[in-house]
Amino acid sequence: MVTMVDVAVSAGVSTATVSHVLNGTRFVKESTRLRVLEAIDRTGYTHNTVARSLAASSTKTIGLAMAAISNPYFIDLVHAIETEIRRAGYSLLLADTLDDAEEEFRAIRSLHQRRVDGYLIAPSCDPDSGALDYLADRGLAVVLVDRLASDRFDQVGSENIEAASLLVEHLAANNHRRIALVSGPAGLTTTLARAEGFRLGMRRSGLAVDEQLLITEAGDPDRAAATVHQLMSLSDPPTAILAANNRMTIGAMKGFRGLGLEVPRDIALVSFDDFEWADLFRPRLTVVAQRIDEIGRHAVRLLLERIADPARAPQTIELPPRFIHRESCGCPDDSSLSR
Repeated sequence: MVTMVDVAVSAGVSTATVSHVLNGTRFVKESTRLRVLEAIDRTGYTHNTVARSLAASSTKTIGLAMAAISNPYFIDLVHAIETEIRRAGYSLLLADTLDDAEEEFRAIRSLHQRRVDGYLIAPSCDPDSGALDYLADRGLAVVLVDRLASDRFDQVGSENIEAASLLVEHLAANNHRRIALVSGPAGLTTTLARAEGFRLGMRRSGLAVDEQLLITEAGDPDRAAATVHQLMSLSDPPTAILAANNRMTIGAMKGFRGLGLEVPRDIALVSFDDFEWADLFRPRLTVVAQRIDEIGRHAVRLLLERIADPARAPQTIELPPRFIHRESCGCPDDSSLSR
């Protein structure tokens, strides 16, 4: 059996230091802490010893790893998840991944050290980051949230392809032929699925996809604003834009303002994601609204079921967003379109 002494020898530190890293009982320099974590992985100590010793115990805590601070959508999702976790008698530990693979791996290992009972994670862009393998190899209770990245795990999020197609078809039905997509960051499962939905909507509407109008790596609002400038400088610019998440919508509006364009007089805009204040925008935004509360409820339910029954088959749940017709698409208001 691997012992703490084996870990200490492998890392070149004392057993007391290993204990402090595992239990968080004293500050340990980051470089030393990382050496200990690497030694734990090499020796299998966490998996073979710590995990087994804790198998019959519970800390009544759930770890949540996602880019929660910089993304308004995730802030709302965190609130929905925390509400459900609290109702179930658990506490939440939040780790911000910054949508960076290294930060994500660090966040997962930190939550593991704190002996959380289960993990909710919105995976980063990098499928090879190692975080998901780390969780799977240790047989931990995990649910992927929003980004349906691996059917090895339970996962819950929005249906993205048909929802994005619906927005494109709505624009095409109102005589738009030059439709652009602004989305990002590149590599996210949501980005890829919404781009696929954009292409599907164009095909269904009998429109060719101009690759110049398909931007799948805008990433943040400033780059989205720059992308709008790029799109509108084309010799044949778009007459409508689909912003593939709320940060892209903010960036697009910023870009329009910088160019002196007015929505929907000069260009139509539709968005994936609703805002708490989208109905107060001028113009009010036409969107597909994700069912955030339901995503939070399903995620927590799946995780608690996984904790209770680690051997059951993984489930994937895709919830259809709700289409909300407002003014930014520039077509006549018709409340019958909302669904």
